[in-house]
Amino acid sequence: MNHQSKESKLFLILGTFLIANAILAEFIGVKIFSVEKSLGFAKFNLDLFGVKGLSFNMSAGVVTWPIVFIMTDIINEYYGAKGVKFLSYLAAILIAFAFIVVFASMNLVGADFWVNQTINGSNINMNNAFSGIFGQGMWIIAGSITAFLIGQIADVSIFHNIKKITGENKLWLRATGSTLVSQLIDSFVVIFIAFYLNPQYHWSWQMVAAIGLVNYTYKFIVALLMTPILYLVHGVIDRYLGKDLSHQLMENAANEK
Repeated sequence: MNHQSKESKLFLILGTFLIANAILAEFIGVKIFSVEKSLGFAKFNLDLFGVKGLSFNMSAGVVTWPIVFIMTDIINEYYGAKGVKFLSYLAAILIAFAFIVVFASMNLVGADFWVNQTINGSNINMNNAFSGIFGQGMWIIAGSITAFLIGQIADVSIFHNIKKITGENKLWLRATGSTLVSQLIDSFVVIFIAFYLNPQYHWSWQMVAAIGLVNYTYKFIVALLMTPILYLVHGVIDRYLGKDLSHQLMENAANEK
């Protein structure tokens, strides 16, 4: 196995995990869960910007986004901005394609035996359930894809600017720092487009600011907690590539134009 095959296989593996988890986040994101209750805590009931009774109610998409963060930073480290941007654009295209397929499938006429079913003692219209779960509004989809691309591009830029200062040292600083800034952007862009610009909701700026801040607080904490895992993945990759190839890839990524 030559160096080129190792390099290519690694890029394929990292890119696949990034794209797969980005798409998964979009589809499971329709479920809103309580972070406090899931961890066995009482609801916080925060008051922010005049919005009362706030708690950490998050989209289930946050379950897979930490993996996207790690893959983004690792790809940035070894393949540079071009590698991350290529995969980010590809992920956005595939997310849009996936939603087109879903919307097309929603218009298919369900088979009689499938539509009406009894699940856990309740009569369920499966066609309505399918549409309710997968039929996210276009504003939410547009906001999510836009926020993803802006966040990824910001992550790339900040990551490399920090690396120019620190060199190959302080992986935690450039990885966590870029993630914290990119997720700050992501948290507010998606809400602004999906709920402030959307005439169906037209949230006030206070609501956008309050919900965005709550979401970002969660992402901030998770980003910090993921730092040891980032180093673990980095170490595994270094052992797989070997010291010389690993250093060569990182040097090429840092010096790309």
